[in-house]
Amino acid sequence: MLRSMTAYGRKSALTPCGRDITVEIKSVNSKFLDLSVKLPRQLSPLEARIKSAVTERGISRGRVEMFITYRRADSGNTTVELDRGYTEGYIAALRELRDRYGLKDDISVMSVAANHDIFTVADIGEDLDEVWVPLKDTIDGAIDEFLSERCREGENLRADLLLKLDALRDGAKQIAELSEKDVLGARDRIRARLQTILEDNRITIDENRVLTECAILADKLAIDEELVRLASHISAIEQMLASDEPVGRKLDFQLQEASREINTIGSKCQNADIAKIVVKMKNEAEKIREQVQNIE
Repeated sequence: MLRSMTAYGRKSALTPCGRDITVEIKSVNSKFLDLSVKLPRQLSPLEARIKSAVTERGISRGRVEMFITYRRADSGNTTVELDRGYTEGYIAALRELRDRYGLKDDISVMSVAANHDIFTVADIGEDLDEVWVPLKDTIDGAIDEFLSERCREGENLRADLLLKLDALRDGAKQIAELSEKDVLGARDRIRARLQTILEDNRITIDENRVLTECAILADKLAIDEELVRLASHISAIEQMLASDEPVGRKLDFQLQEASREINTIGSKCQNADIAKIVVKMKNEAEKIREQVQNIE
């Protein structure tokens, strides 16, 4: 199932052990996976496990941010301590900032305490392996909601892209019909032009020469190969849209190839009606390109 790169998921849980856990996960577009986890300092040793829990669910693209809050419902086993080494260095840096730039001295308890990193919060007897079990369940719940939204938006994208691909296919069909008439018309135009010039100069028309010129022009105007390749790219894109695997980067590449064929068709044709269709197809291809950037 096609998945969007934009989504949000949230899950909260109050465990039997009195832990209050909230996990939020959101993502926006990114060429590769850029995973960021923000969590309380006492849970820092679990960061690698948390990231693995995300990637194991098949999340492979997007700028993904996860926010975790973790606290005990009652503070009976919780102690808040001052990180003296960090605090002393922080206050020294503030004083240097004040003296170097002549700033107003408003260093106070509350202004310093605004930096929460000066405190350490410890749960007496807390075992991280025990913490991991309910935390993992909450993370999985948030990811379930997150992936559900990605799939729902992905289905909307797929439906829209299929309509736009149909528009490209219809445009190619119209161009194929007009192109055949264009080549035949070019032969008649060359014949009429040559006949006018030669009659003015009382020269007999050379049928072989006319046929040669028509063949040269027909070769220049021929877009059969481009139309075949374009149809192949459109079919390949449709197959990718039906895949259950992440296909965003593959779609982007395939669309570039399709756009190249459309541009070549536009440069080879000299028919005004074909030129109008090519402009519409370029516009549709650009819309598809924009949508593809949202696909995982």
